Amino acid sequence: MHLEVREKSGLKKYYLAHSFRDNGRVRKVRVFLGTDLSAHELESRRKNLEPELKRRIAQAKAIRDPFLTVLSTFELKELAALEVRGELRVRHLSETDWTKFKEAFTYDTNAIEGSFIEVKEVKDILQNKGWPKDKSKEDIAETYGVADAVDYIRTVDEHISLKLIKKLHQKVFKNSKSFAGIFRAKGVEVVVGDANGNIIHRGAPSHQIDTLLKELVRWYNQNKKKCQPIVLAAVVHNQFEVIHPFQDGNGRVGRLLQTTYY
Repeated sequence: MHLEVREKSGLKKYYLAHSFRDNGRVRKVRVFLGTDLSAHELESRRKNLEPELKRRIAQAKAIRDPFLTVLSTFELKELAALEVRGELRVRHLSETDWTKFKEAFTYDTNAIEGSFIEVKEVKDILQNKGWPKDKSKEDIAETYGVADAVDYIRTVDEHISLKLIKKLHQKVFKNSKSFAGIFRAKGVEVVVGDANGNIIHRGAPSHQIDTLLKELVRWYNQNKKKCQPIVLAAVVHNQFEVIHPFQDGNGRVGRLLQTTYY
């Protein structure tokens, strides 16, 4: 760990930082200590924030290329079993098939998150532009939002990018969440807890979201022709959910992204 000092507009900003090498690349993690600190204040804050920096270092090392891990013999055999043998035939969906897929996907992805819209109601809402009076406006808005995002995916060629991730979130939640299409702001952190109140997962620190997502995009582009589709989709989805870039709605965006990988 070391101190960094940055001067801007006559002010000195202090950071506690640590650099480490990861797969040939140097990565740096920082925590802000304060501005124009005395020697006493600097030493005090440094001691107090060392645990926070260590926690961020551990998080940074946890979100990394999974293929750097040495696989067991069993895991290698399982991957080999996924190799496609014989000819692969690609069948494009008809408009009718796309409509059925969109309705089924919209119901499933929202139901996972607690929506009370039923299967038949999804079909009625999307086909007849309805707003059932006995259902919440938020659930209905997100029904329209997911369907709109599926339609949007059909118009783009890119598989994953920061722009696409934000766009999908914006389309799903444009009429239900004030932060639609916006990554977590600095200082907005997310945790997942169990029934006993224990924290079982922390999303990536808000200040690392852009960097980590760019690394994920880079990893995808490097491996999209090397991996079986199911492995590619599983790794990207796992890493995306670990990062958890949005305040809410990460599951639905992650599942939408899975439809773009192939």
